[in-house]
Amino acid sequence: MSNIAGKAYAMNVVTPVNWWSTFINKIIFWFVTTTIGAKFLTGLKTLSLIHFAKWTIIKPSQFPRLSETQPKETIKYNYMIFFSNFNGSWAQYVDSFTSAIPSGLDLFWRKNIQYPGSYPMQPFHDYITFNQVWTNHYYNAYPMAASNDVKAAKKIKNNLSDFIVDSRDDSAESFKKKYDKLLLSLQGELSTMEPTPIVSLASQAVQEHYQEQEQPKERLPSRSFEPVL
Repeated sequence: MSNIAGKAYAMNVVTPVNWWSTFINKIIFWFVTTTIGAKFLTGLKTLSLIHFAKWTIIKPSQFPRLSETQPKETIKYNYMIFFSNFNGSWAQYVDSFTSAIPSGLDLFWRKNIQYPGSYPMQPFHDYITFNQVWTNHYYNAYPMAASNDVKAAKKIKNNLSDFIVDSRDDSAESFKKKYDKLLLSLQGELSTMEPTPIVSLASQAVQEHYQEQEQPKERLPSRSFEPVL
């Protein structure tokens, strides 16, 4: 899939928001940068699987028009765009996000059109699925590195640089003692980076298709979201 590069997954979710609530959302964005408001995102900061997460709002007048010949679009909503890069599967990420900062999700998306709330999870899953825009091209400089691998590499580099300076004039015996101590302190950061399977929405759809063929039963209608422009 084009939105997967190695261990990383790129997510883009575009949701409509009424023009009158855009100002409120921007105040909320500012609020979470304050000491008090940052508490709503405490759980997000503890999720080691996240590389990056950002919310932004685009007005109809800010959508690009590449040339004068391109027809003008009639858009009656502003749009909130959520970008994120993370490790693991789509379901793992959405579930972790919901569990970590349910109040934060509701705070950001509460005024968005047809937002069902962060709980129960299935309507929230449906909402994200419906509004997700697939990535056509996704580049990852270190596709085999998870976010924890990057953090570990930075720690190893800093400790190794200090070790080089500290042991420069040591005897062989003293050097070995410090080197063994260094390895012991960094054993949790030393590992190989191998590809891991990422369960995608495509594989989930295939599984559901097989289940329907094996057990053809009448299914209850699921919650639907009407497209808005």
